[in-house]
Amino acid sequence: MVGNIIENNMVTISGKIVSEAEFSHEVYGEGFYCFTLEVPRLSESYDRIIVTVSERLISKQSLQIGKLIEVEGQFRSYNNYNTTDGSKLILTVFAREISFLEDDKKVKNPNQIFLNGFICKKPIYRTTPFGREITDILLAVNRPYNKSDYIPCICWGRNARYSAGLEVGQNIKIWGRIQSREYQKKLETGEIVTKVAYEVSVSKMEICSEEGKKEEQEQEETQEENGN
Repeated sequence: MVGNIIENNMVTISGKIVSEAEFSHEVYGEGFYCFTLEVPRLSESYDRIIVTVSERLISKQSLQIGKLIEVEGQFRSYNNYNTTDGSKLILTVFAREISFLEDDKKVKNPNQIFLNGFICKKPIYRTTPFGREITDILLAVNRPYNKSDYIPCICWGRNARYSAGLEVGQNIKIWGRIQSREYQKKLETGEIVTKVAYEVSVSKMEICSEEGKKEEQEQEETQEENGN
């Protein structure tokens, strides 16, 4: 049962460590650290993704800035109430395996994610001023001990049109990549701060019907659609 649950949330990302590993939290005497991984895009830009790792998996001293690594794990969410502007959904890659790469090694696909979950909020369809079609989906992905991760996903083009008609509670599978996006927010004090949002950019989607039949919508991402 647990193995099946783990298989509904699989992430592999590769890139360069760009921040010191800092203590995050402790669970039953096990310490966890967080650091930022700079993951390359096809467009020569980068996504900066937060990685959480157990001290029992790898030593903090091994996670040196500039090192190239590959991380396998899950994309998880939790609420952080220790913020000045209220509760915030924190998204991080929870590492299950970390391997070091050679400095000159180029990974063919450095950012991959698969999720199998349930739509927990009515999809929101919109168009940008440039006419790009986008649908936002919030996906609930189960994990052991009756917990769930809530993952924001974004669909483009015909996937956006298709997913706009999906209903809350529907089971879907998605493939894509994790992307980071900077935005500005105005605080109650009037101060404008720059924040980072994380979401899954969907390249392929599969709808799981109750009868076991599957409808598949697939689309190749382009630079224009995914914002690269």
